[in-house]
Amino acid sequence: MSTARRLVILVVAVLVCAGVGTGFVLHAADQAAQRSRPTAGGPAVSSGEVSLGPGAAKKLLFLNTAAGPDLDRLSSVPIGDTAGPRTATGTTCLRFYAAAGTGVCLQSATGVLGQTTRAVILDARLKTLRSYPIAGIPSRARVSPSGRLVAWTDFVGGDSYGSAFFSTRTSILDTRTWKVVDSLEQFSVQLNGKPYHATDDNFWGVTFASDDDTFYATLGTAGRTYLMRGSLSKHSATGVGVENVECPSLSPDGTRIAFKKRVLPNAALWREYVIDLRTLKETPLAEPHSVDDQATWLDDDTIAYALPTDGDTRSTDLWSVPADGSGKPKLIVPGAFSPAPQ
Repeated sequence: MSTARRLVILVVAVLVCAGVGTGFVLHAADQAAQRSRPTAGGPAVSSGEVSLGPGAAKKLLFLNTAAGPDLDRLSSVPIGDTAGPRTATGTTCLRFYAAAGTGVCLQSATGVLGQTTRAVILDARLKTLRSYPIAGIPSRARVSPSGRLVAWTDFVGGDSYGSAFFSTRTSILDTRTWKVVDSLEQFSVQLNGKPYHATDDNFWGVTFASDDDTFYATLGTAGRTYLMRGSLSKHSATGVGVENVECPSLSPDGTRIAFKKRVLPNAALWREYVIDLRTLKETPLAEPHSVDDQATWLDDDTIAYALPTDGDTRSTDLWSVPADGSGKPKLIVPGAFSPAPQ
């Protein structure tokens, strides 16, 4: 092939690639523009201030997923009127949780060095206290009932998780000392009554007890998942004796854990269950759909979680279900994600 012909082919290829690239950019820009416009019949949203922690009236904090200018903003509704008008703040997050005046907001930002992610610790007035870099894709976040301890999980490249090639990294922060445990994989592990360690160990989905030391989390290893009870002061985690537990969430009274249980091997299909920590009895909840979320207890009797919005895979809705397996699911906040009752 002559040099001239090679140059012609190269120029054509560059032009084609440029055209395709431009098309993708324009398509992405158009999609973003569409998501920034409110849809007809969407929730009423107004800008305002939202505080963390208890106030004169109980409220539910969440991330707004309804299309419009307040997309991904931390928002609030009264517990007694969760389907009513919502107040949106200027804080945007990918995942959020708060307790006792402390909040954690997992964020992604584009800068001169490209895309970066971080865990931002917020005070009761949503002011940034500290910020910590995150190595991967933000996934889960929790704050202890006292507001002292904060945990976050992110996906990083490595071993498998579900059907995707990811591994997890879970960190815990003490907001009194500002010391960080970078990864729970540093902890000593007891599994089935014996010390255990494997190169594919992964922890995720931390939930805290009220003593600011005990926590529960999922350990994934050798193709199985286990419910673990950990001690922050001892840097240890011990198997509770239950398998197939993911994304645990401890009840306010500390007696039960809500979790997602894989019901179809090798597939992303989970059902919500509650386990009694004294008897280890498991109770399936009334939600028939697959829930890929870390559920949140609204109170000792009710659990909330996110499901994709019908007809809009880019949005989620918050649902609730009784924790004893009775009743049926109830839509509580349309266009919402990552709930935190206050």
